[in-house]
Amino acid sequence: LDSNFVEINASVTGTKELKTILQNASDRFYGLMKETTCLYVDEVHRWNKLQQDSLLKAIEEGIIKFIGSTTENPYFSVNNAILSRVRNIYEFKRLSPNDIMVLLKRTLEDTDKGFGALQISYDENALRTLAEMSGGDCRVALDTLGFIVDNLSEGSTLDSEIVAEAMQRQTTFYDKEEDKYNLLSALQKSVRGSDPDAAVHYLARLLHGGADVVMIGRRLLVMASEDVGMAYPSAISVVTACVQAAQMVGLPEARINLAQAVVLLASCPKSNASYMALEQASADLKGRKIEDVPAHLKDSHYSGAAKLGRGLDYKYPHAYGGYVTQQYLPDDLYQEGVKYYHPTENGSEASFKKYLEELERIDERNKKG
Repeated sequence: LDSNFVEINASVTGTKELKTILQNASDRFYGLMKETTCLYVDEVHRWNKLQQDSLLKAIEEGIIKFIGSTTENPYFSVNNAILSRVRNIYEFKRLSPNDIMVLLKRTLEDTDKGFGALQISYDENALRTLAEMSGGDCRVALDTLGFIVDNLSEGSTLDSEIVAEAMQRQTTFYDKEEDKYNLLSALQKSVRGSDPDAAVHYLARLLHGGADVVMIGRRLLVMASEDVGMAYPSAISVVTACVQAAQMVGLPEARINLAQAVVLLASCPKSNASYMALEQASADLKGRKIEDVPAHLKDSHYSGAAKLGRGLDYKYPHAYGGYVTQQYLPDDLYQEGVKYYHPTENGSEASFKKYLEELERIDERNKKG
């Protein structure tokens, strides 16, 4: 690339060091050398927004060629301003168990760089177990294999029992790199699909991978309204209580509270009608011109409101027994008969649907009468 190469790790490089690197790069670029700097930032997700943004000017001016690596999803962990200036994003896929098997065998048999000189005997099924439990990460497989070899007594065979023991000792190391956003997505879709078994499975994987209780709790609260909604309105209350309890007691007991919330959400009736109502209303606001709030609904709690016609002719529903026929939507939407909320027949929402349909019949009779 005809560039000066600088490699740093975001976990140990602060703003002060970064400024020095960028200044040196600028001096090279604008000085006699006329040379760009290829800056490789490992674990770039560990920088905050301000630190990441400090690269923008240098990237735009061509002072640096930026390469960043991260174990997180860059669309969540790297600023959009940086992503928009990056030419390519490459995703390194998990290796298949077969690929890892090749690496493990090569390591055991290679006399130059591996353990071949030790002439270790091994069981094929034991290696297969190690490959499958490594989560697609050859570093996990090789680290575990090294751990086993270091503790393998002379004349022993590397078998499934030894692998199982090694994996237990290092169990907290596994799935750390698994994309938590994929697991959260799978959790929500399993809840939405009313599959409590799958939902609990993904909850367990999140907890096993070290996911934050608060992060899981936030997603559960969203599910309670987005996917369950009016079909079981109490879900949000129960889930809120479970999430708060989880935060109070902390891990490991917090997982019990979270499991209750997940099973409840997956097992109860579902409706996204309230969420869809909001989405449709928002789409109207973005896609068309809508008239003003009707005058009788405007605030009238100030002097001069009556002179402006605010709040006049408003009918107080409680004075009519709880309901009275009255226009609430803006004039154009009201004339079109626009409806955003379409209740389902699921769970408790069926009773709300019945009630609203009765109110519509009352309105129709009043219009005719």
